[in-house]
Amino acid sequence: MRNIKLIIEYDGTNYHGWQIQKNAKTIQGVLVDAIKKLTKEETVLNGSGRTDSKVHAYGQVANFKTNSNIPAEKFSFALNRIIPEDIVVKKSEEVDMDFHARFSAQAKTYRYLIYNSKFPSALLRNRAWYIHYPLNFEDMKRAADFFIGTHDFSAFRASGSDVECSIRTISRISLDKNGDIISLEVTASGFLYNMMRIIAGTLIEVGRGKIKYEDIKEIIEGGNRKKAGQTAPPEGLYLVEVYY
Repeated sequence: MRNIKLIIEYDGTNYHGWQIQKNAKTIQGVLVDAIKKLTKEETVLNGSGRTDSKVHAYGQVANFKTNSNIPAEKFSFALNRIIPEDIVVKKSEEVDMDFHARFSAQAKTYRYLIYNSKFPSALLRNRAWYIHYPLNFEDMKRAADFFIGTHDFSAFRASGSDVECSIRTISRISLDKNGDIISLEVTASGFLYNMMRIIAGTLIEVGRGKIKYEDIKEIIEGGNRKKAGQTAPPEGLYLVEVYY
């Protein structure tokens, strides 16, 4: 028995998220079927975390155990020949038997893209959140700094999660502007359900002047979801990297 680790890139546009669901096409489901074709085994594929419908990934991590004699580094090539072109296994390798893509993870980086322009982009319609009104980028940057550190992020958590503890540590946050593209990147010890999308939505409200940037500290400390901004749409979200 061997433990195989995969690093996966995907365009989530045509999928109902990562996790296997009945009567729905998912990233995990496609990969499980492909692994079964190669190994002739029923496989449990562990992902580093769920990504919602239409969310993308540069570096999703998954692992599975197998008795197959296929060389570990060849799994990526073999899988890429039989999975759709909007999913790519970028790397495959053998890891210790106790490695688990989710439970061994120490931190993750997510990126959120905003397209801020007078007109929408035909090419970015499934890749970024289109915002047509002007945004105060400097206030958004000032607001972003308040998120750094260890906080109770209850105000930035959507309902529907069974995770009890809402304390997380954000070690890095960056907000950059290149032409019409605003890129938000956050590295944290973990993310609550929709936490990244709610942070993005809140920063947009700051940019619009609906929320004062200096009020972010109070919103975090207050823990009231209603005080934070809207949940940004999934199309602009990318799982960039998982750290072990």
